[in-house]
Amino acid sequence: MLHNLKINKEFFTPVLEQIKTFEIRKNDRGFHVGDKVVLNEWDDEKKQYTGRKTNIEIIYITDYEQKDNYVVFSFKII
Repeated sequence: MLHNLKINKEFFTPVLEQIKTFEIRKNDRGFHVGDKVVLNEWDDEKKQYTGRKTNIEIIYITDYEQKDNYVVFSFKII
């Protein structure tokens, strides 16, 4: 499965630097280990995409201690 997601500008660089290796998301897309995700950088002040993006793969997922229908997934850049 391929998912296209927004990621706020403040979080995008830490993802590229491989410092931030997880996402907490509402599981309205049925995320699974092995899914590919395109993270599209979003500028919340300008309310538009910046044009920068990166591709990741979900390598672990859990809903432990999360709000209903939310998951945490870890990922690697591909």
